[in-house]
Amino acid sequence: MEFIPERLIELRTELGITRAEAASRLNMSAMGYGRYEKGERTPSYQTVYYIAKTFNTSPDYLYGITDDRSAATITISSETDPDLFLLVSQAKEDKHFLSRLISYAEGLKK
Repeated sequence: MEFIPERLIELRTELGITRAEAASRLNMSAMGYGRYEKGERTPSYQTVYYIAKTFNTSPDYLYGITDDRSAATITISSETDPDLFLLVSQAKEDKHFLSRLISYAEGLKK
């Protein structure tokens, strides 16, 4: 697997942010981030995972394994979304609750 800097540039451009803002969102120096975009440095898998999570894509997209930009996972924090976290936790534990929740959500979409 090889990191593809052009994909990082595309994502940043689509977000409409500068290199400095991208670096800020990723809690890294602008110089370090710029090296990733220029291909002068290859990020670790952990860094690629963090970049993907922050920019709402997948590591597979950044590595060129897939052309699908959509994220494969969503992270729900009990600190930032306590109600949603509780709902998902209950749904994971109780399949009957999950099926009722899905039926309710489908009804709301109509």
